[in-house]
Amino acid sequence: MQTLTCTNTNKGLAIRDALDMVGGKWKLPILHVLVFHGGPMRFKELQRALDGITARMLSKELKELEMNQMVNRQVYDTAPITVEYSVTDYGHSLCPVIQALYEWGTEHRRRIFEPVSADY
Repeated sequence: MQTLTCTNTNKGLAIRDALDMVGGKWKLPILHVLVFHGGPMRFKELQRALDGITARMLSKELKELEMNQMVNRQVYDTAPITVEYSVTDYGHSLCPVIQALYEWGTEHRRRIFEPVSADY
């Protein structure tokens, strides 16, 4: 395993690239919903599952996730046209990262928001 040092800027660039890819409010929640839903989802299903996301933002984020090979967009020739989104195998490679962030976030919330007991 490589260690990050301040003198190796290539490692810093890799971290920045990773954060650019998953950064923002919606990318990880979109991936989380797609992974744990257990199958492809239509646009409106995704939007309903992501409380508060606008159609415009969901569309933008899905395009970026597709561009980064995290999400697959499948168009079916039906009337009306059906479009489904699913996580790629490459997107599934983020599952351990999502799990680690969940565990860290749970501990962080507990630490910050639970009352501190006073030792009197």
